[in-house]
Amino acid sequence: MVETGVKGVQLFRVTESLHCAPAVYEPTVIAIVNGAKEAILDGKSYVYDSSQYMCCAMSMPVEAGTPTASPDNPLLGVYISLDTRVMTQLAIEMESATGAIRKPKGGPLPQGFALARWDDAFTEALLRLLQLGDSPADTAVLGDGRLREVYYAILKGDAGDSARRAFGVGNEIARAIEYLSSRLDKAVTIEDMAAQVGMSRAVFHRKFKQATTMSPIQFMKSMRLNSAAMKIAGGMNVNESAMEVGYVSSSQFSREFKRLYGQSPKQWSHSRQLPAGMT
Repeated sequence: MVETGVKGVQLFRVTESLHCAPAVYEPTVIAIVNGAKEAILDGKSYVYDSSQYMCCAMSMPVEAGTPTASPDNPLLGVYISLDTRVMTQLAIEMESATGAIRKPKGGPLPQGFALARWDDAFTEALLRLLQLGDSPADTAVLGDGRLREVYYAILKGDAGDSARRAFGVGNEIARAIEYLSSRLDKAVTIEDMAAQVGMSRAVFHRKFKQATTMSPIQFMKSMRLNSAAMKIAGGMNVNESAMEVGYVSSSQFSREFKRLYGQSPKQWSHSRQLPAGMT
């Protein structure tokens, strides 16, 4: 990972093929300029390359890998963290702008994870942002403005429905996920999450599954176990990682971990190291 000087924007290079490993994608865009990256969400594989960028508008538990990377054909790309405040401001401005395209209310929610074509607006905005890297002064003065242009291109592009739903008016599911993500070490219930966004359990369950493909319970479990797997791969001991993601019973944690990954946490800790750029 290489810093560009613009907050939240990094370049990355991977030179070895890595099998998919548990990760948690925070709100982010990943744009590949060479090679391909794979993400598995709820058992479904998504491979994206220089023809499509990945937009994850909500925190999502995934498995991520670099299936084709090698020293001769490295994976090269740009990692852009989506700033909630700026994305929300832009999404709301777009929704209130004259002539803004409005989706019918009550329609299906787009997924929080989307692949989008590299259209001209996104390509030009990203190039203008990265060209600042040659000048620290230009980066300091123009960086935030050019990053805002990239955000705007994302909101107007193929991933725009997903991003506007997560950051604009009606972003209840994204807010519920943010509530859960900040409390992984606590006993959060579906009722708690639904109450945070003023929905009944039944309505919340339906809308949550539309947005994430997973039920709230399945999502919660995946977030906790993926976060624990990343901590273990990073060197934390098994019991401590279990407690940090809200498990009070180490035996229950081990059972659920093995059911999801096919290995006990101890076997996992011996066989895995967290690859760079997987989060």
